[in-house]
Amino acid sequence: MELYTEKLRPEIIQKRFPQFELGLCEEISEQGQWTYVEKGEKLMQGDNYIKSFPLVLDGILRISREDDKGRESRLYYLKTGEVCAMALTCCMSYSKSNIHATAEEDADVMMLPVNLLDEWMSKYQGWKQFVMLAFKDRFDELLETIDSLAFKKMDERIITFFEDYHKSTGNNEFRGTHEEIARALTSSREVVSRLLKSMEKQGKIELGRNRVNFEKLMA
Repeated sequence: MELYTEKLRPEIIQKRFPQFELGLCEEISEQGQWTYVEKGEKLMQGDNYIKSFPLVLDGILRISREDDKGRESRLYYLKTGEVCAMALTCCMSYSKSNIHATAEEDADVMMLPVNLLDEWMSKYQGWKQFVMLAFKDRFDELLETIDSLAFKKMDERIITFFEDYHKSTGNNEFRGTHEEIARALTSSREVVSRLLKSMEKQGKIELGRNRVNFEKLMA
């Protein structure tokens, strides 16, 4: 992780976030810490109080939780132009973070002090709408997850997993283990591996070492 010494110009921030007022962009430039995170690096750790929260300028972060055995479960991806709703929730309640934020690919983020959150909510309409939309998007994803658990078969849930990954990252190849997919779908590695091999035999995907090419599913 690298902290840039120079400030990001307000006009560049406003170009990335056109809904933000110029005054807000100036405060983000002045108060935020422009940070570069390499793929695989952790930006936020669970069980810590959050002093700053990430605004993604470029790249993708993976938001996840860990159980008491250290097993990770992916919650969602945070992509360019988004803010972490769960981090904001911890900030608002002054509670310890229960999430991890890891760079899914190289990312530029603006780390913003938590004390500015409430002030900006009342001061800038653009920021208030941005935060409310972030909460709505995460809530909609939660409902989709519940629907998937309740109504979809496991092979359909795997396809939905790849569709969501493509939607978040733009990639047609998932680089990770079958265990990671199983944890994300609250299933077992054996079940996921069996279904992936079946999908490969049907010509829907191509399997490699720690990778799944699902380009044909997106066609």
